[in-house]
Amino acid sequence: MIPFSPPHIDQKIIDEVTTALKSGWITTGPRTKDFEKKLTAYTGSKSTLCLNSATAGLEIILRWYGVGAGDEVILPAYTYSATANVVVHCGAKVIFVDVNPDDFNISVTEIEKAITSRTKVIMPVDFGGYPCDYNKINHLVNRLDIKSKFVAATDEQKNLNRILVLSDAAHSIGATYDGKLTGSLTDVSVFSFHAVKNLTTAEGGAIALNLPEPLNNDEIYKYLCVKTLHGQNKDALAKMQKGNWKYDIIEAGYKCNMTDLSAAIGLIELARYSDTLKRRKEICEAYSSAFSEYDWAEIPVLKNDIAETSYHLYPIRIKNITEHQRDAIIQKIFDADVSVNVHFIPVPVMSFYKSMGYDIKNYPITYSNFSREISLPVFFDLTNEQIKLIIDAVVGAVNKTI
Repeated sequence: MIPFSPPHIDQKIIDEVTTALKSGWITTGPRTKDFEKKLTAYTGSKSTLCLNSATAGLEIILRWYGVGAGDEVILPAYTYSATANVVVHCGAKVIFVDVNPDDFNISVTEIEKAITSRTKVIMPVDFGGYPCDYNKINHLVNRLDIKSKFVAATDEQKNLNRILVLSDAAHSIGATYDGKLTGSLTDVSVFSFHAVKNLTTAEGGAIALNLPEPLNNDEIYKYLCVKTLHGQNKDALAKMQKGNWKYDIIEAGYKCNMTDLSAAIGLIELARYSDTLKRRKEICEAYSSAFSEYDWAEIPVLKNDIAETSYHLYPIRIKNITEHQRDAIIQKIFDADVSVNVHFIPVPVMSFYKSMGYDIKNYPITYSNFSREISLPVFFDLTNEQIKLIIDAVVGAVNKTI
């Protein structure tokens, strides 16, 4: 069976994790701080905080911005549940909008229609690693007529004085848009380093801060370090200094810190990330070249004149089929010993969100994309021989079904 997306764990990672274990620093320590600095330099953001998950990063930023009951957060209906769940955790209302028919990403036109005086945050999702149209989104939130609708309730909201753009960049580290890397494209971006991501730390994530003045990104970073470690005003590194053991709890914080064991993996992954992107690009281009010969294949957008994906997913769509036919095609591909996936089952389809009154019928493009989508294996160690087997399996499955 060809797997879907196993991590690339080699001797370099094993050696670095072993060194971390022997160092005595196995929770947050020097490797985590080094990883943060290197991520900041890589992405071009202003400051970076590493955490135990992207989900934690999204929620912490919502809470930092004061999002709560009565507020609304706009996000695409086509995403993973984590993007919506964190809004629910904060007591705010999820406002789903539809996506573009070509690149799976949130529709800026639909965002504009959804903005009200209760809107506090827009959460674009870089589907499959392909960046959203941040020039248009950033322009939208800064338009005078849109800013005039904004009602600030906290100091952070008053300082920004507009809707916050919080990018769910879980898939897109290394992607480019308008000559810049994700992490530096809008106010705040949150990356995921989960085991199936391009760059993994096993579990983990990072907040890339890129907020405008008068907000101070370094000061916000320092505050978020406290907020994500129980509200404790000194971390373990600081407390290890001679005579510096005494600390205070300044708020009822959370426990979201990244460990040095995770950061050890991440440091190796980041150092060789250009090679990772190169190989993933080769795989995706091989798929596109092969499937472009078939009229039934809708090839995903990987690159245009302003943006290029991180090649996290290869989401092929089959034209003019039903969800039932798509599922039958998937089963035939599995029968050929190839693992595939679907990204994503739209959140409004899920029982919890259906019980809240959301209806997938209100997001027709999202449903059309989902019902025809199949994600193919993309990972560093995938061989050219396996790529051919995957292509043959997909072609055979489609031809037997439609």
